[in-house]
Amino acid sequence: MECSFEELVAEAEAVSVAGWDFSWLDGRATEQRPSWGYQRLMGERLARASAALDIQTGGGEVLAGAGALPPLMVATESWPPNVARATALLHPLGAVVVADEDEPPLPFGDAAFDLVASRHPVTVWWAEIARVLRPGGVYLSQQVGPSSVFELVEYFLGPQPEEVRRARHPEDARRDAEAAGLEVVDLRHETLRTEFFDIGAVVYFLRKVVWMVPGFTVEQYRERLRELDRRIRREGAFAAHTTRFLIEARKPVV
Repeated sequence: MECSFEELVAEAEAVSVAGWDFSWLDGRATEQRPSWGYQRLMGERLARASAALDIQTGGGEVLAGAGALPPLMVATESWPPNVARATALLHPLGAVVVADEDEPPLPFGDAAFDLVASRHPVTVWWAEIARVLRPGGVYLSQQVGPSSVFELVEYFLGPQPEEVRRARHPEDARRDAEAAGLEVVDLRHETLRTEFFDIGAVVYFLRKVVWMVPGFTVEQYRERLRELDRRIRREGAFAAHTTRFLIEARKPVV
């Protein structure tokens, strides 16, 4: 039997959004993946590293699935539920999880790591990344690009100014990496399709990816959600487009 609007919303409000595992959306939403395969690339770099750092690890799911870890593996995370989740997942694999507020400085000494990685960081402190990398060390990151899922963002918030739409541009990342003294050796960008098949998937996504619609609550946006629910039932899905870029930067050997 088809669930009502209220049933779908109540279910999505009740489920935990801890960690960075989106499996709850299986069958309810789809997201096209970038062609480069970040987790595979991360695993290749980890296999060659002796000391590595994963910044903003979330619940540790991506790192845990990347393959064998180097002799020294550290992950940082700021959100307490994710710190606990990542600790439970990564400690048995030999990784240390450090609670960090995602504000500089990173709690590590200079030249501590030959690999620093981060998937979908909220902020990137380029000078700190350069500081903790050893000469010849590499920073590898997949990041959210400009205007990602903005069909959904603007459905709730209305048209956004150009400076907001352009934020997180890969060329800005290149500029900031080079300003920190790093050499960008790879930079790729792709636009990908995302579809939401019920209103519960939208609510769950906005609860989990909190920066899309800051301060999102069902109560505040209930009428817009009802309208979107009717649209999804009529059209079968709500389509949006994510943007992702991959950046790899190396610290020069002096």
